[in-house]
Amino acid sequence: MTTLEVRDLTKQFHGNQEPAVCNVSFALQEGEILALVGPSGCGKTTTLRLIAGLERPDSGWITLGGKPVAGKGVFVQPEKRGVGMVFQDHALFPHLTVFENVAFGLGKVKGSQKKEIVMSMLEQVGLTNLAERYPHALSGGERQRVALARAMAPGPVLVLMDEPFSSLDADLRLEVREQMRGLLKSMRATVVFVTHDQEEALFMGDRLAVFKDGHLEQVGTPEDIFHNCATRFVAEFMGDSDFINGQALSDGIQTEIGLLPQPVNFPAGHFVEIALRADDVDFQMDEHGNGIVQERFFRGAFNLYRLRLDSGQVVHAFKPHTELHPRGARVRAFISAEHPLAVFPR
Repeated sequence: MTTLEVRDLTKQFHGNQEPAVCNVSFALQEGEILALVGPSGCGKTTTLRLIAGLERPDSGWITLGGKPVAGKGVFVQPEKRGVGMVFQDHALFPHLTVFENVAFGLGKVKGSQKKEIVMSMLEQVGLTNLAERYPHALSGGERQRVALARAMAPGPVLVLMDEPFSSLDADLRLEVREQMRGLLKSMRATVVFVTHDQEEALFMGDRLAVFKDGHLEQVGTPEDIFHNCATRFVAEFMGDSDFINGQALSDGIQTEIGLLPQPVNFPAGHFVEIALRADDVDFQMDEHGNGIVQERFFRGAFNLYRLRLDSGQVVHAFKPHTELHPRGARVRAFISAEHPLAVFPR
């Protein structure tokens, strides 16, 4: 069942030359998590606000559970859309207990039923023993779970999450997002999740929607987005790709670091760019090679090497943490990918 459908959504703010969101379309199935990802100012949060009803679209339309909520002469107020929100700062009421915060969104629900719903939600997020605490006495992860319980308590058709982990430190962020995804899946929640963090999007989303300058560049599974990039921007943003020039041949693509033997949809002689990530490149020490080691970055479990090729092009390569090569060493770099690489016209 389709929970959310967005079609040709456009929103332009007064004084801006370009729309914040331009002709965006996607659909979300029940129980699915869709991660909206892109750099700051790309339109992902505006899209979220349009779905929530906090902004009115200039054109296009939105349906929730098959019912129109915006566009085509319809605009349903935010509080009547059946949408739950989880904000960046959790937005918990400091003067209310955990129980009271979760109960806040239940409105006119009667006392005994309200208590049953709240305690059920707190049980699902593992916080029944903290029901009488106030937000200041909770950890960042606990506050995040309270915010989720409050959003889920009214039984929303859709949950919207706007950079919900951005206020957490790095170690806690990894822990909480793993807990949160498990909770969302156990609750069978349908979620639109906004983040600027590529790794977080790949982890959280059943599907990803990649935004750039108000436009939707690509929608797909994490694997599709990472391995089958539809545009150069997606290849660059989702995985820190380097780009190396090449020329299409009948048997592959010739580059300065060797032949990439994969079929191409370009005529022989056509100039192209190949997206290379650090796990697609390897190198060997060779005094007659095609580049030098420019820098080594120790990452604990591995070393990340920056190589400067003789053309001036820079590529990166992973090596085991035990394999050390000095800056300035002469090397022969080559493509080591065992899967098709993304290729774009030049």
